[in-house]
Amino acid sequence: MAKLVQSPILEESFALIDQEFGVHDFTPAEYAVVRRMIHSTADFDFKDLVVFGEGAIAAARQHLAKAGPIIVDVTMVRQGVVGLVERTFQNPLLTAVAVGEPAQPGRTRTETGLLRCLEEYPEALVVVGNAPTALMALCDRIHTGQAQPALVIGAPVGFVGVEAAKQRLAQTPVPQIRVDGRKGGSAVAAAMLNALLVLAWEQQP
Repeated sequence: MAKLVQSPILEESFALIDQEFGVHDFTPAEYAVVRRMIHSTADFDFKDLVVFGEGAIAAARQHLAKAGPIIVDVTMVRQGVVGLVERTFQNPLLTAVAVGEPAQPGRTRTETGLLRCLEEYPEALVVVGNAPTALMALCDRIHTGQAQPALVIGAPVGFVGVEAAKQRLAQTPVPQIRVDGRKGGSAVAAAMLNALLVLAWEQQP
């Protein structure tokens, strides 16, 4: 499959990142994901924070290439990926916060919406870039066998509950790519998914 046409500015930015990145142990596919994350943030710390679970990229490629559903936690993540989703596999793209009203008692709107999306698509690729409560709820569903996501991108940002949610994800036996520590965010999560979409598209025969 031909490479996706990308803007000259993006390609120039990638070249500058390549010059500055230095020696690393990432595979070419992993590096493509990390480079997108750095491009979206100008923050090289992510090369030390991102963790690729075993088989994560292969699982993502397979799921995306067969137009498997994607669940994102918030609108900002959706806005960051919808263009590339439409250019590539046109996967069903669900946004948890958009279906979270009314919120369940004791749960946030995003958490509620994620659980509703999982009821419809328990094997979706799930992207969390904002809401640690949603990531924790997802881990609960994985633990009870009510969700078997194809891949989890765990990259919420902040101070309250963020690191605990990521640590919980690390303990779940699902394909995952996560950003350890406090850093992350919607732009980072969107960059990670966009990189995986490009990888999946360009591996096609």
